[in-house]
Amino acid sequence: MPKLKTHRAAAKRFRKTAKGFKRGQSHRRHILTKKPSKRKRQLRTGMMVHKTDVDRVKQMLPHS
Repeated sequence: MPKLKTHRAAAKRFRKTAKGFKRGQSHRRHILTKKPSKRKRQLRTGMMVHKTDVDRVKQMLPHS
């Protein structure tokens, strides 16, 4: 049986937490001056990977 390798791109994008996998939020990098404060505030909260995608993320990150 060969060693299981981690998908390096997935390792940089997802973090294992107690509740599942956490992912980054888009639209928070630049051009923030034209976005309303409400939108920026709502983008601040951490996003979890959707339950339908968790199995795929687990397969890419076998050691987490």
